[in-house]
Amino acid sequence: MELNTLTAISPIDGRYRRKVEELSPYFSEFGLIKYRVLVEIEYFIAMVNSGVSPLADFPKDKFDDLRAIYKNFAEEDALLIKKTERTTNHDVKAVEYFVKEKFEGLGLEKYLEFVHFGLTSQDINNTSVPLSMKNAVEEVYLPALNEVLDMLAKYAKDWADVPMLAKTHGQPASPTRLGKEILVFHERLSIQIEQLKAVPYSAKFGGATGNLNAHHVAFPNDDWKSFANHFVSEHLGLSRSQTTTQIEHYDNLAALFDAMKRINNILIDLDRDMWTYISMDYFKQKLKEGEVGSSAMPHKVNPIDFENSEGNLGISTAILEHLASKLPISRLQRDLTDSTVLRNVGVPLSHSLIAFKSTLNGLQKLLINEEAIEADLENNWAVVAEAIQTILRREGFPKPYEALKGLTRKNEKVTKDTVHTFVETLDVSDDIKEELKAITPQNYTGI
Repeated sequence: MELNTLTAISPIDGRYRRKVEELSPYFSEFGLIKYRVLVEIEYFIAMVNSGVSPLADFPKDKFDDLRAIYKNFAEEDALLIKKTERTTNHDVKAVEYFVKEKFEGLGLEKYLEFVHFGLTSQDINNTSVPLSMKNAVEEVYLPALNEVLDMLAKYAKDWADVPMLAKTHGQPASPTRLGKEILVFHERLSIQIEQLKAVPYSAKFGGATGNLNAHHVAFPNDDWKSFANHFVSEHLGLSRSQTTTQIEHYDNLAALFDAMKRINNILIDLDRDMWTYISMDYFKQKLKEGEVGSSAMPHKVNPIDFENSEGNLGISTAILEHLASKLPISRLQRDLTDSTVLRNVGVPLSHSLIAFKSTLNGLQKLLINEEAIEADLENNWAVVAEAIQTILRREGFPKPYEALKGLTRKNEKVTKDTVHTFVETLDVSDDIKEELKAITPQNYTGI
């Protein structure tokens, strides 16, 4: 079979490819190779600018030509590197040879051995991956999540004054407002987004075992630690881990994944609440021409977007959990278990992206059914008992909780009439009685 969206094993490259293809430049094999080329080129340019003596005569007007190697990087280039890899059996070495060939094409043969000078593969990988992750989060992940956030902000405002029966333990509880309940999710997501943004994108850049051994032995009088810090921060926009083994310790990457897990969990909570409100008829869903809700029951309009989102968020969280717990652990100065795992960092982000888009679709389909919401309030007058007994406490009325418990736990429906009849039996002033009678399920919604 030829690989395409129909024959792909993973649904993120098959059924859902259209929804996640914007992540391909960051996390595909092509994307990884391109980022490696970028790091190799920028490292060489940083070496020239640092004043390393053998590069003193390098023509700096060639910098644009060098940067064009990764800026104009094409699939043909990636295929050429993969062809070389079949011989080298080493992916980063194949990138090094590719860059050297480009140098030769620019007439820069004299400087070939300063391509990948003093580096180990992980100096390239542990800068390429966090850089691709940083770009993907800032350019794709957060914009998609912010669309959900904006939709929630709109609904919180539009429905700010819609009273709604609350449910605790699945039972009627003190009324709330629909807009406020939406605002809960907006606030939770906003806080977690800020925490995610605060996590540094850490990179390892320090030679074979993290000590810049090769650089120091070749040029012992140069300040390689300052060079490495400057290169990683200024050329790549990352944060260099100061003390490492051969590899990045991945603690900050784990923190990033943990933040994403919390965002996923909040959205699962939102998806389930929206699903439940739809099942309670608080929301109808906009119909789409030609769409089928059930293969057997024509009347159904299933909340498929929220269900799709919940499923993808679960897969994303499971993978993020493995990445966050596995990557920071490596035997001694390094083992290779991080290598294959690290290639999967785009998978949970892809499932999250599918989920963000599905949640947004679900939210956009919602049609508020205020009649059902109002009917539920009117059908549950017992929820004003808390308000009545609290005012009676204020007035020093003896055992108000017990008095209201007797009213609300009888085997008869509590209605406006039964509440008002009860109020008339109380030994309080007429003004207090009027105050109590003014309380309704619709206006007992707090602040």
